[in-house]
Amino acid sequence: QVQLVESGGGLVQAGDSLRLSCAASGRTFRNYAMGWFRQAPGKERELITAISRSGGSAHYADSVKGRFTISRDNAKNTVYLQMNSLKPEDTAVYYCAAEYSDFDLPVPPGRRFGSWGQGTQVTVSS
Repeated sequence: QVQLVESGGGLVQAGDSLRLSCAASGRTFRNYAMGWFRQAPGKERELITAISRSGGSAHYADSVKGRFTISRDNAKNTVYLQMNSLKPEDTAVYYCAAEYSDFDLPVPPGRRFGSWGQGTQVTVSS
């Protein structure tokens, strides 16, 4: 498995931007499709975005489409989540996840990821 460490969370105001980072180690990062999940209090964890091994394709949940952007730098073994126009309902613990993939495609919704980070808290005040 690959080890993942998220960073960049914090407390921001509605309308602000924040960028999360997830540093990977232990395996060949470019062989892994990556995703970002979030879990708000009292709610189930949801996949909000996923990206292919090369970074050439991605998909987004409707709740973040147009506001959030996932990207990756395979030379730095890092995946990013740029979050713009943040809303109070974006408040959650954000997790990055990795799944080994033989294909250069994002992991589709509903499929499992094998490796997880510890999460980073994002709080958006109104």
